[in-house]
Amino acid sequence: MQYHRIKSIEDPYFAKLHQLLQTIFPPEEVLAYELWKEPLEDPGIHVYAAVHGDEVVGSTEYRYYPDMKVAMTDFTIIGRPSMGIGRFLMVNRERDLARLAKESGTERLGMFAEIYDPYLASIHEFGGVTPMNPLVRREVLSHMGYKRLDFGYVHPSWDHEGQAVEGLDLCFLPADDERASLPAQLIVQFLTTYYSALPNKPQAWLEMIEALRSREQVGLLPL
Repeated sequence: MQYHRIKSIEDPYFAKLHQLLQTIFPPEEVLAYELWKEPLEDPGIHVYAAVHGDEVVGSTEYRYYPDMKVAMTDFTIIGRPSMGIGRFLMVNRERDLARLAKESGTERLGMFAEIYDPYLASIHEFGGVTPMNPLVRREVLSHMGYKRLDFGYVHPSWDHEGQAVEGLDLCFLPADDERASLPAQLIVQFLTTYYSALPNKPQAWLEMIEALRSREQVGLLPL
């Protein structure tokens, strides 16, 4: 299996990746094909495909923010079961993030991820791929060490319609497993930076940000 970085919508593997995204995720979670042009050309956004033969069988997208010392996993896709794709993506992503932290002279606090609540997201079939089932993924991510941030979470839809997307938790994988909370200001800084590319913010998201601004710390709870 090859860990291949996609830097352009002209990459022959991008069309296959976008098709996989549409197969796995609900429509409001998938950025339109043509709108990928600028993100893929952004050196701070890392989109990698797991290529087996001539097929894209998995993918992961992530970012590292040296000023905040945190990473974000935008998505991890497993397109087929029983191929070790999840492990392959995780190991290569971790190696690359360690490189990015070293090059920036920083030490990671941890990594954010939006994780589906299986009881709210069960309506999504996720391409019929068993490893992508929300129940399975949540348990795997819990084993990895991800913890749920203690506040009600919504995010703006990636289809640019400005809708509030629910059914997910904002979670964090702390570098220090004993960490019990995160500064609320760090979460605000991260979310406002991460979603700065989306001009239409739903009212529920704005209210969530304002509520976070009034807090000192946000607890990290078991998934």
